[in-house]
Amino acid sequence: MNNMMGLSQFARRDQVFKFMMEPDQLQPDVSKGHILYIEDLSVSFDGFKAINDLNLYIKEGELRCIIGPNGAGKTTLMDIITGKTIPDKGSVYFGQNIDLLQFSEPEIAQIGIGRKFQKPTVFEQHTVFENLELAMAANKRVWHTLTAKLSGEQIDQIDDILQQANLLELKQVPASLLSHGQKQWLEIAMLVMQKPRLLLVDEPVSGMTHQEMDKTAELLNQLSGKHSVVVVEHDMDFVRSIASDVTVLHQGSVLAEGTMDQVQSNPEVIEVYLGE
Repeated sequence: MNNMMGLSQFARRDQVFKFMMEPDQLQPDVSKGHILYIEDLSVSFDGFKAINDLNLYIKEGELRCIIGPNGAGKTTLMDIITGKTIPDKGSVYFGQNIDLLQFSEPEIAQIGIGRKFQKPTVFEQHTVFENLELAMAANKRVWHTLTAKLSGEQIDQIDDILQQANLLELKQVPASLLSHGQKQWLEIAMLVMQKPRLLLVDEPVSGMTHQEMDKTAELLNQLSGKHSVVVVEHDMDFVRSIASDVTVLHQGSVLAEGTMDQVQSNPEVIEVYLGE
C-alpha cells in the first residue's frame, strides 16, 4: 500500500519534476542575486591543470570581464559553462537550482546560456534581418509562431535589437557585405534574439576600429541588466570602458577580483600579466 502511495506521487499533475522538464522550461532561481555559481572547479588535459580549484560567482544582470594571460584558463572556463568540456571535479550551477553538469551543450543553450565565439559566424548569404529571423527560429519557445508570417510584434522586436546593435539601416543588406565589427554586432544580436539569461562573449573587439570598439562597449552596457554578460577580453582600454567588476585568471585560478583600478594596482596581477 505504501509503495502504491509513493508511486502515486509521480502521477500527480501538479508536481513537475526537473528531470521530466524540457531544458527550455527550466528557470534559474536567482533569489539570492546570483545567476552563476562555480565552485572548486578543476580540469586537466594530459597532466596540465587548465582549471585549478576555481571559484567564481556572477550576479544577475551584471557585466563582468574576465582577463588573464594566454593559458590562464579563460576559454576552458567558457567551455565548461556551456557543456563543451566536462570538468574533473567541482560544480557549476545556473541560479541555485540548475546543475549545468547534468546537461549537454545544446540543452545548456536552450536553458538560457548563449555564447559568442571570437570569430563571428553569421549566415553570409542572408540579409541582416533574415539572420535575426533565423536566430529567432532557433529559440524553440517561438518556433511554432514562425511557421506562419512574422507578427508585427516580432518584427518590432527584431528592429529594436538591430537598433541597439547599430544595424537597423543595414537590415536588408547581405551579411557578407558587413564589416568585421558589424558582423560581431550581428552575431551578438542573433544571440540576444534567443533570449539568454546569461551571455558569454569571447573577445568581441578583436580586429575592430576604435569607433567600432566604442559602439560595442555601448551595446554590451545596454544588454547588461536585461541579461547577465560575461566578456573575455585582452584589450585593457576596452575592459576599462565597460566593466565595473573584473576577474583576473592565472594558471586556472582566480588571481584577483575588483574594479579595473584595483586589479591594475594589485602587485600579483602586475607581476603575472599587466606589467604596467
